[in-house]
Amino acid sequence: MRPPYDDTSKLGFGKYLTDHMYLIKYTNERGWYGEGVKKYGPMVLDPAACALHYSQEIFEGMKAYATKDGKILVFRPEDNARRMNRSAVRLCMPEIPEELFLQALTDIVTKDKQWVPRDCGTSLYIRPTMIGIEPFLGVKPASEYCFYILLSPVGAYYKEGFNPIGIYVEETLVRAAIGGVGDVKTGGNYAASLFAGEKARKKGFAQVLYLDAREHRYIEEVGSMNVFFVYGNKLVTPPLNGSILPGITRYSVIRLAEDIGYQIEERLITIEEVLNDIENGKITEMFGTGTAAAISPVGYLNYREKEYRINNNQVGEVTRKMYDRLINIQYGREKDPYGWVREICRLDD
Repeated sequence: MRPPYDDTSKLGFGKYLTDHMYLIKYTNERGWYGEGVKKYGPMVLDPAACALHYSQEIFEGMKAYATKDGKILVFRPEDNARRMNRSAVRLCMPEIPEELFLQALTDIVTKDKQWVPRDCGTSLYIRPTMIGIEPFLGVKPASEYCFYILLSPVGAYYKEGFNPIGIYVEETLVRAAIGGVGDVKTGGNYAASLFAGEKARKKGFAQVLYLDAREHRYIEEVGSMNVFFVYGNKLVTPPLNGSILPGITRYSVIRLAEDIGYQIEERLITIEEVLNDIENGKITEMFGTGTAAAISPVGYLNYREKEYRINNNQVGEVTRKMYDRLINIQYGREKDPYGWVREICRLDD
């Protein structure tokens, strides 16, 4: 089927879904089994399915990119497979063999490769998901699961595109606490963020910057991104202390920055320090990193109804340099010395 859009500038994010999906199931007795690639359509779930009542659900987010010479590339899929299995262990779910995960990814992207948009800034978003489907009422791990992959052609995650966004600092509501599940990719984390997200949107901000759950002082992450503060030649980012998602884009930016020659500092940083350093000019830039947005420049923070502008609400040199380097590797425009991109198939196969 021909993709139902003509203008890729109006794709948005997650609006369209492709013709097919990948679906297999698991039981303790049989292990993983099922048909794999199938026509996209509704799934039948028992009303008592575990995922619906006890949120035993995990997912991943990744992208496929079309190159100028007709290749379809996926960025660091092995890391997504490992992170999904880490989430599975935390939620008492079965692990997906890495080889099975990668083959499933190859099968479904190859099947719907005509949906991969080819214009600059577009990509095919990939959503691997696992849910507990055993029907019961009672708090325990399920014995039956469903693993599926959905595909969606997407444009920019934020309507601003690669332009600075405004972020609201939330000092009461929390996303996650150390010891909880904030460092795994499970739907409950995102459900917990909805109220703060709506609060920020009503105030006119693109996203929420969360503080720690105990003291409400230490910077953690934005709802959809890890964060970096630029101090001249140094990039400061909060440490992975158990309540922050270990972002694959975060890891990539740290490696790229070190190789370019920037100093990386992973440390606790308070909101007071950040605001003071914005005002006195020590923080020269701020940006977020994540699969959906790649790298997103931050133009200002709003804290207690006061606006703190960063780099005069302009995209900074460091942010631009990191964005260009990352995007060029993902789209196959530059050599990938790290082995991060995997060729799935060719558009003309």
